[in-house]
Amino acid sequence: MNKTSKFEKIVTSPNNSFFMNNNIVFNEVTKKLPKHLHQFIVKQPYNEYTAQNQAVWRYVMRLNLDYLSKVAHESYISGLKKTGISVDVIPKMEGMNRILKNIGWAAVSVDGFIPPNAFMEFQAYNVLVIASDIRTINHIAYTPAPDIIHEAAGHAPIIANPEYTEYLRRFGEIGSKAISSAKDYEIYEAIRLLSILKEDPNSSDEIIESALQKVEALQNSMGELSEMAQIRNLHWWTVEYGLIGEIDNPKIYGAGLLSSIGESKLCLTDKVRKIPYSIAAATQNFDITKQQPQLFVTPDFAHLSFVLEEFANKMALRKGGLKGVKKLIESSNIGTIELSTGIQISGVFNNVIADDNNNPVYIQTTGPTALATRDREIIGHGTEYHAEGFGSPIGKLKGINLAIEDMFPKDLDVYGIYEGKKTILHFEGNVKVEGEVITGKRDLKGKIILISFKNCTVTHNNNYLFKPEWGIYDMAVGKEIVSAYAGPASASTFQNLGKVSEEKTHKIKYSEKELNLHKMYAEIALMRTENIYIDRINLLFEKLINEYPNDWLLPLEMFELTFNLDANLNTKIYNYLLQLKDNEHFTDLIENGLKLILRNN
Repeated sequence: MNKTSKFEKIVTSPNNSFFMNNNIVFNEVTKKLPKHLHQFIVKQPYNEYTAQNQAVWRYVMRLNLDYLSKVAHESYISGLKKTGISVDVIPKMEGMNRILKNIGWAAVSVDGFIPPNAFMEFQAYNVLVIASDIRTINHIAYTPAPDIIHEAAGHAPIIANPEYTEYLRRFGEIGSKAISSAKDYEIYEAIRLLSILKEDPNSSDEIIESALQKVEALQNSMGELSEMAQIRNLHWWTVEYGLIGEIDNPKIYGAGLLSSIGESKLCLTDKVRKIPYSIAAATQNFDITKQQPQLFVTPDFAHLSFVLEEFANKMALRKGGLKGVKKLIESSNIGTIELSTGIQISGVFNNVIADDNNNPVYIQTTGPTALATRDREIIGHGTEYHAEGFGSPIGKLKGINLAIEDMFPKDLDVYGIYEGKKTILHFEGNVKVEGEVITGKRDLKGKIILISFKNCTVTHNNNYLFKPEWGIYDMAVGKEIVSAYAGPASASTFQNLGKVSEEKTHKIKYSEKELNLHKMYAEIALMRTENIYIDRINLLFEKLINEYPNDWLLPLEMFELTFNLDANLNTKIYNYLLQLKDNEHFTDLIENGLKLILRNN
């Protein structure tokens, strides 16, 4: 169905005002990103990181480096150096990108969770998505929200491994084509909100509980898992929470484990069940707000790709057919079907007619639709031309063994399919196309892929599907649907593809007292790189005792700084830390920090 309408296309590019104002610099890798992904990229708020944030990064990274060197996959430690990640300071995107380009990757900053399709599409373009915020000190051991520790220190190092990085890229390619259900986006938004609220120290227990109940209610009413839900599970149990090696003695490679002080230790104990990784992981759901009760172990990175291909073979992407179209209709999102000729139809599918053998015989979209071949839009058949939808029969003509797509010019002539001829095409599915042939389009091999008619009527069992007064009728040629997948065939076709969540990560409002504490952190950090003033540390320590009795990280930093310089002050700080250990919330954190300092001195 074609009715032309004029509308303004807003094209977002790296040179427009949005990106200029945010000073986002695109490099050789990120320049290849399709325009619709640009909306998710934000400027890294580096100046907003407090000195306490920097101390949190340093604490987690030093402990992780010390512990993970023994239990992480061998690629982790070397990968930290290859990807330009410092133990002492939060990395800057610009610095990471200068080093990541050497392995063909890049990093961009985003605001918390982004939709799964978008996340995986970034990955398909070799772009690492990094949540720009950092966990608060209250969630230093584990955070339900994605943060820069999880993304940069968890994901980045392992991508230096060539076999793993190819798995990530292929996962992105396949995962971004997975079809979502109508509820998937709703649960994404619910989980995103819950993670934001739980990370915000100003959130009330009542608000968090309400958000948690909504997530649980949605999870319990999901019904059959969509392709996206299943591949998201595979991503979770590998990229995020994967173990590798032998079941009885695995190593860590999942970013969620590599970035969590508590869970990286718990996961290797008998408290967490270990399961051989297989396609069964696709149906194992997870709770992002809790530590995982079971984990999957892959023998090697090659096995990850094997399972991914096994899952992809079950997707509509490779199976097509009636089920594939129905999945697209249920998703209510932009999707694509590809016919046996290679012609691709992209839009929001709203109807499919099937015959008695459950073969699709007619498909319809609603709203802007585009036609493509080999992932490139066919000139003259974009969303402006097909602004109100598209419909086409699928299958072979009745009584003719030779499909239209297999006909040579002389065959088309015999069956009355040529320019200027009034013809009637009876399809096996009882779809009838009656009109005057205007023209046709062929692929590079000469196969007919599209036929246009004027004064055309299309019916199915006497029900009208297209009428002459609606304009020119364009009929896609294909005897079967070979593929169905999420998103458009041509990445540049739908500029407003995807949606940025309206719920933004909460910017923490610090009190004047908290800001003064951060200044104290900054002073200690400066002394670590320049001159150390014992008298000043002593004054800061007294102030800390009197005004900030629940802060345990700054005295740890003071203890380390004074270790070999002033025995009296060092002992005083040490005894104070031992007192703080009595608080069960600080016990492990202080003990782990002290052990590391004592071991290194």
